[in-house]
Amino acid sequence: MLDIQRSVASLVLDHSECAPVLQHHRIDYCCRGHMSLDAACWERGLDPVEVARELVDAIARRTGDDGPDPRTLSTPALVGHIVAHHHEYLREALPFVSELAAKVARVHGANEPRLVELHAVVTQLCAALEPHLVDEEERLFPALLARSPERRVLARDLATMLEEHRAVGALLQAMRTAADDFAWPEWACNSYRALFAELEALEGDVLRHVHLENHVLAPRFAEV
Repeated sequence: MLDIQRSVASLVLDHSECAPVLQHHRIDYCCRGHMSLDAACWERGLDPVEVARELVDAIARRTGDDGPDPRTLSTPALVGHIVAHHHEYLREALPFVSELAAKVARVHGANEPRLVELHAVVTQLCAALEPHLVDEEERLFPALLARSPERRVLARDLATMLEEHRAVGALLQAMRTAADDFAWPEWACNSYRALFAELEALEGDVLRHVHLENHVLAPRFAEV
């Protein structure tokens, strides 16, 4: 049986297949990854034993290889992975979901006011993430990879990263709430359904992205 006293971040580090289960239950394994599964579940009004069973089932169903454990990657390789797999994904996904959210809100917003709210949240999320990617690539990552990083500057930049991650996490929660956990009505058109599917995929990717930076990358520089 899974140890429910383990932190949710450590569970995802050891078993990446746990991430979608925690995402579904709105358990923050990124910015609040230090919390035990037990505490995180009770905070959400969930039975930790039942959630643990879901996680065990997800681990048992794992098929294929997710690639190397990110903890084993060198820092340059880890940064390269984050940029190639997460930053590039966001650069394509953000403009697409922004336009799609605007279209769906325009067509269906009169009957579904939550879609207007959802469009506003998606706009805020894009506005938060787009400059964040640039800042990481142009300032933070080069500082992390420098031969002799300046301790004070590095600490400041990492603190800024973590603060921005918390803001993004709040926007993801607001997005999921506005989208009613990405459940669409039976009458939803293809664009409506596509938007919700894309937003759920976007949420999952951002959570994995932030998790890597918070729990694999940043701790390497805790003593710098």
